[in-house]
Amino acid sequence: MRRVVSLLLTGLVAGAVVLGTAAPASAHNVLVGSDPKDGSRLESGPTSITLTFDQPVQAGEKFNTITVTGPEGTRWEADGEPTVKDNSVVFPVRPLGPAAEYSVGYRVLSADGHPVTGSLKFTLTKAGSGTPAPAASAQDTTSAPSGAGGVPIWVWVVGAAVLLAGGAFLALRGGADGAKESTKR
Repeated sequence: MRRVVSLLLTGLVAGAVVLGTAAPASAHNVLVGSDPKDGSRLESGPTSITLTFDQPVQAGEKFNTITVTGPEGTRWEADGEPTVKDNSVVFPVRPLGPAAEYSVGYRVLSADGHPVTGSLKFTLTKAGSGTPAPAASAQDTTSAPSGAGGVPIWVWVVGAAVLLAGGAFLALRGGADGAKESTKR
C-alpha cells in the first residue's frame, strides 16, 4: 500500500513540475513599421518618430521612452510625453543638426505588460539648424532592465531538478519501507 501511495505521490510531484514550468503561449509585441524607416536617408530631419507595433501599446511617458543619438553621442529626443494611439507611438524629436547617422533606441510597454526594446537608424544627408539637448538633461532611457521578460529560465530548471530528485528519493525510500513491511508479514 505504501508503495502505491509513494508512486502516486511521485507522479503528482512530476506532474506539478511539468505544469509549473510550462510557460503560457504568448506572442510578444513586435515592431512592424517606423517613420522614418530603419536605414532610410533623409534630406531633412523628422519632427517626430513614429513606431508601429503588431499589438496595442500602453500609454504613458514612464512606460514608453526613446533616445535619438547623433554624432559624438549627442542627444536629440525632445521633451514631452509620447502620443499613443492603439498600436502606434509618436515621440517628439528636436530639430536635427549635423548631416550624419542617427540611432533611435526605444522601449515601449505592450498592452499585455511586456516591455519591448529595440533600435533603428537613419541618416540625415543635409545638415539641419538644430542643437542637441544639453548634456545634463539628456537621460539614458534605452537601457532596459536585464531579465525584463520575468524569471530567468535557470531558476525553473534548478527547481524542476530539485523536485524530481525529491520525488525519486521518496519513491525509493517508500519502496524500501514497503519491502521491509512485506517481510514482516
